[in-house]
Amino acid sequence: MCLFAAACSAAGENAANKAATPKDETADELRAMMPKLERFFSPMGQPASFDWLGAYKEPGQTFEEYLQSEPTRPTAERRTLYILPLGEFTPRHKKAVDLSAEYLTAFYGLPVRRLPPKKLPTAAESFRQNKLLNRKQYQTGYILQEILVPSLPADAAALIAFTAADLFPDETMNFVFGQASFTQRVGVWSLFRLAERVQDDVFFRRTLKIAAHETGHMFSIRHCTKYECVMSGTNHLAETDRRPIDACPECTAKILWANAIEPAKRYEKLAEFAKKHGFTEESKDFQAKSAAITAK
Repeated sequence: MCLFAAACSAAGENAANKAATPKDETADELRAMMPKLERFFSPMGQPASFDWLGAYKEPGQTFEEYLQSEPTRPTAERRTLYILPLGEFTPRHKKAVDLSAEYLTAFYGLPVRRLPPKKLPTAAESFRQNKLLNRKQYQTGYILQEILVPSLPADAAALIAFTAADLFPDETMNFVFGQASFTQRVGVWSLFRLAERVQDDVFFRRTLKIAAHETGHMFSIRHCTKYECVMSGTNHLAETDRRPIDACPECTAKILWANAIEPAKRYEKLAEFAKKHGFTEESKDFQAKSAAITAK
């Protein structure tokens, strides 16, 4: 893997699609919750030169900064997550997409609907032949603007495209795992590199992480730099594997506030998902977090 390959890239357009500022008591409850979750997460350590923060200097985003940013988030009229399959999928890829759809429902507290599949684009500007990798790669910006934005349903909280093809964002990078817009409610990510030379449990965990991460960007959540968190940037698969499938206290507060979710019930649903699909340690972890935030 090349040094400048990036796990995810978030497009930062001008602010739009904003919702009203939350009531103070909601934010206050979440501020009180965050310390109860701190013991479940490791602080972000000193990054290696090949890690995301070793290559890209980012300030992070606190819960307070998120509130002040007037983020894009679901509204009463837009509360459905849509999934769009792009191109061909193997049965293994299809299972990963199915798991991700179910996980996103629990993680963001929103219903998920599947759109009919679409073919990958054929326009010359939509792809390149990477000579170094000897592989066709599809340009994320083209997919976002030419395929997803025009396809965005009126009631969509976000539109998420999955593809088994390799992606790239621009000529400065060799590939990207995914890219999402902070304001246009669209994102795309690839399963191509996540599945290579690993067992299903690793592949499926990677897919859940990328799905949750990119969807977070569509709700204006920026990369986490405080904790090892599902919203932390990753520059290579070893770094992806190091991250948990869950969001840290700061990012969890953003998710709960943006989607108007009851914290303990969310963790209970996440625990049920993890237990159902054999993620035993994660199920125990979610249950412990639910108990921690309800304890007096």
